[in-house]
This record gives sequence, structure tokens and C-alpha cells, in this order.
Amino acid sequence: MSSGDMGITKSAKEWSYQEVRTWLEENGFAQYAELIAGRHKVDGKVLLCLSEEDLRCPPLSINILGDIKRLSQAIDCLKTDDDANSGCYCDCRHICSGQWSRNIVTALPPSASSSADRSDSVFYNTEELKQNVIIRRVETDDIRSHCSCVLKTLVAAFYFSCSILLTSLVMVIVHDRVPDAKTYPPLPDMLLDNIPHIPWAFYSCEILGCFLAAILFVIFFFHKHRRFFSLAGTVFLLRCITMMITSLSVPGVHLKCAARKNSNWYEKLDDAFHIWYGMGMSMFGVRSCGDYMFSGHTSVVTLLNHFITEYTPDTWNYLHTISWVGNLFAIFFILAGHEHYSIDVFIAFYISSRLFLYYHSMAYNARFVTAADDRLKIWFPLFWFLESGSPSGRIPNEFEWPLPSLSSICDLLNGSYFIEKSKTEFSLLQSRYHIQVDKVHRFLFHSNNTDFSKKKRSHKAKAQ
Repeated sequence: MSSGDMGITKSAKEWSYQEVRTWLEENGFAQYAELIAGRHKVDGKVLLCLSEEDLRCPPLSINILGDIKRLSQAIDCLKTDDDANSGCYCDCRHICSGQWSRNIVTALPPSASSSADRSDSVFYNTEELKQNVIIRRVETDDIRSHCSCVLKTLVAAFYFSCSILLTSLVMVIVHDRVPDAKTYPPLPDMLLDNIPHIPWAFYSCEILGCFLAAILFVIFFFHKHRRFFSLAGTVFLLRCITMMITSLSVPGVHLKCAARKNSNWYEKLDDAFHIWYGMGMSMFGVRSCGDYMFSGHTSVVTLLNHFITEYTPDTWNYLHTISWVGNLFAIFFILAGHEHYSIDVFIAFYISSRLFLYYHSMAYNARFVTAADDRLKIWFPLFWFLESGSPSGRIPNEFEWPLPSLSSICDLLNGSYFIEKSKTEFSLLQSRYHIQVDKVHRFLFHSNNTDFSKKKRSHKAKAQ
């Protein structure tokens, strides 16, 4: 509802606290009238400055998503109505921080700047922008956010790849340090001593792991938000440390392990790459010993399970049940195959699950944690980099088709995409600054053409 609808004839920027309260009550936000207009003294100017993030975060802290969206839309409509009625545009940064006034300058040529107060000004008000300011304002926050997300994804993927490669190299090193099974028999283990060896159990564990990985791949393909690379990379870096510290004897007499003597670094790297592209799975021909503390297979299936349950809606109970059953059966098959000690499996499950929960607990409050403690940049630099700028609270489970449609590809090939994109960007610029299109064109290109013509005439005069 606009200002005219509520009987207030003056501009919304001139409203008092009481008029803001009246507007809120008449638009169905009476429960927030005292909070916004009374307690926080929000007048008309400040009301037009409020964004959806202001409504969501302290000190307002409105925790009902529907009310946040509706109130934000109502404020946007009020801005539009107020701009249409007043014939000028007022940017909130001019009111709130004064940054706008420092960016607004007179950028027209002398012949045009003398008539800036006339009705044929580039803008409806008497303020003009430099060309670089216009270009900078066209680059919206959405574009910068998208580029930032792509960069973070590439960094996280590189971090994960390096972690897996380093883990593969450490697995080769500890394989050469595995104790002799004849001298050091398997250690006593309460579970392994009471579970008979099942030859096909470990293979079944890897089948379950591939099944969970396929489910997660489908989820991540359509999901708009992901955190897998950074967490998995950190877990495997921790595993590198625990594998190197202590070399345990083989957990089962069926395992044929022998240290390779006098292997050079070229052979070690070749074996490491074999483990890397074989993903450490015996079904792909990878066979290693000594990498017992802690279980990599348990860590992977545990992370897959937690990601499936976290990044799908809470109402998908059947999928969550299947994921947890698959995780638990995979752990059982690892023990039944006598490929790891019980302590390996327990520590792997504990570290993977706790790291997942702790990371997401910090990520849900990243904005408040980073603002309150600068030491986070020192102790958790990767977390600080990846989660900077992330929204507060739990990320919504939003799904979308990530690839362009066939019609979009055709538009891209014939140039229609760039034409429509240019129209959209220029419409955004026009609506944001109320620019007259024809005069912006003269503003942007007239001065440059004039300067170029002057330089050309000067060059000809010097040549003569």
C-alpha cells in the first residue's frame, strides 16, 4: 500500500515514527510496529533503507520467513511508489552512510555542466555520475557473489585433490613400513575375535559406498549449495597424520602384506597415482597395507551419509533411513572383512561425524563468529575463506537444474542472449538511478567523441 492509500500526502521519506507505525499496521505488520517504529525509532528515511538482511539480523531479528519476505516486498513497493510520486531517486547509502555523496560528482563537459540544474539533466535530480561509477554500479552484488562462489568451489576442489594425492603417497610410505606378520601377529580385538571372517564383506562395503556416492552426486548436481570438498579434504589430511605416527600390524591372517625394500621415489609416486585414480578401492585393483589408523572407508561412508541427510529436506525420511542403514552396514562389512581394527573404525566414525557437525555449527553462525573473533582467520583460514559472505543460519535445501536449457544454448549461439542481457542490465541501471536513456547515451559517448576529435585535429595540425 502506498503513502497515498493511507491518506498521507507527503513523501514517505518525510514520515515520522508514528506515520511509519500507521503504515505497518495498515499493511498487516502490526505485530512489528512497536519493534520497528517504537523501539528502534525507524522513520520514513530509515524505513526506505531497510533491506531483507536488516529484517533478518539483529537488532530486529524477525524469525518468520514469510513475514520477512512480505515486509521486504512492501518496502520495495513503497520505494517505487514514492519515487514515482516525487520524480526523484534517493539512495539509502546517501542517508545512512554518506558514501553516496562522495561518489556523486559533476561529470558532464563544461558546456553541459553549466545547465545541470535544468530540466534536461541526465538524471531527474541535479546529481550526475562519473562513467566509471555507473559501470561499477551496474556490477551488482549477485554477479560478484556468483564469481566468488565459483572461486571458492575451485579452491575447495583443488584442496580436496591435493589432500587425496598426499594421502595416497602416505599410504605408499606406510605400506613399506608395515610390520612383518610372522613377527607381529594381529593384535587382540574384541570385535574381530568374535566376528568370523567373511571374504566378500569388504567388497560389499565398497558397493554400498558407491551406492551412497551415487545418491549424493544426484543431490549435489541439483542442489544450489555444497560443502563436501573442504570437509573430505580435511578428514584425509588428519588421516595422513595418524597413519604416519604409528604402524599397526595387519588385523587379519588372510592379508598378505610385505614391505617393499629399496623402492625409489619414482616408484612411490607411481604407486601413489595408482591409488589416487583408483580411489583407494580394492574393486579397482588397489591393495595397500599399514593404513589402518584410521579407516578411510569408514570416513567416506560416514561423510556421505551425513551429507545426504543434511542436504535433503527433513521430510525425506525414507532416504535418510536408507542412508543410515547403508552407513551402518558398510561399517559392519569392514569389520566382518577383518580389514581394519575396531578402534580404526570407531575413531574414523567419530572424527568424520564430529568434524561434519562442528563445521556446520560454525558455518551456520559464521557471520557472528568472524565478526566477534579475528583469531578465526588464523586458526581456520580455509573455513574463514570459504564461509565468508555466507548467509546466516542453516542453508535452505534449494534444488535447480544447473545446466542451460536447449533454448538458452540456441540464444547464446545466435547472439540473442547477449542482446537480452544488455537490455536487462540497462533496465536495471535505468530503474536504479532513474536515468533518461537518450541523455545517458550522449553523456557516455559525447565527451569521449569530442576528446577524440580534438586529439585528431591537434595531431593533424602538428603534422602540417
